[in-house]
Amino acid sequence: MAWPVFTEQPTLVGHRGMGTGVVDGYRENTIESFLAALTSGASWVEVDVRRTCDDGLFVCHDAALPDGVFLSDMTSSRAGQLGIVRLEDLLDALPGSAGVVFDVKSSLADAGRSSAATTAALLAHTCGRALGSRPALAQSFDPAALMHMRLALPGMALGLLTWNRFPVGFAVAAAAHLDVQVLAVHAGSLVPGVLTGITVPPLETILAAVHDAKRQLMVWCPSPRRARALHAAGVDAMVVDDLPRHMRSLARAGR
Repeated sequence: MAWPVFTEQPTLVGHRGMGTGVVDGYRENTIESFLAALTSGASWVEVDVRRTCDDGLFVCHDAALPDGVFLSDMTSSRAGQLGIVRLEDLLDALPGSAGVVFDVKSSLADAGRSSAATTAALLAHTCGRALGSRPALAQSFDPAALMHMRLALPGMALGLLTWNRFPVGFAVAAAAHLDVQVLAVHAGSLVPGVLTGITVPPLETILAAVHDAKRQLMVWCPSPRRARALHAAGVDAMVVDDLPRHMRSLARAGR
């Protein structure tokens, strides 16, 4: 696997393409949004991956659609009819140089499957066929999904995702124990406060611990103001909700 995963500092990763929701007229998790993100200057995009009941992999953030039907209960044909993007179609549409962060969304339906048939394992098989030399990272909130990926595709770079206000000290240790290349923490985990009940170490201390362990730190969903501070501190990558706004903000800070 390539190391380091992110070679630009910081690498801006378009969250679901141009960003969450609709950004500059582009709806999240559409091919058009991902291509627009790359045209805007991003070199990486973040892609949500879920499976259908017949083992198709699709680009979809939420487990259920607005009508309450779960994607994992739906056929690939039906998902396509609803306009949800098939993962392999997206990979075919993206330039080969574009980096992809796969957010592996384990589902309730995965609980009844063998490790070789989970969403993560299906993604590993797809990446083995379709990824080629493209830079890529598979990340998940589910540590077991990362282990399934490692078994099925040993050369894949992996990242541990942690949710908002997750104690960052635990996260740094967990990434080391799982032996993943990237720790992806929510920006809220880096803000001192009473919600976690745990003292947040200085960002420089966190970064030093991650880098000394030969890993990289990615922060997701920072505000533009917070992103400027993270950039100044030396964070390796950021997954941002409004790519054009963050790029303008960092450009102004650079000037």
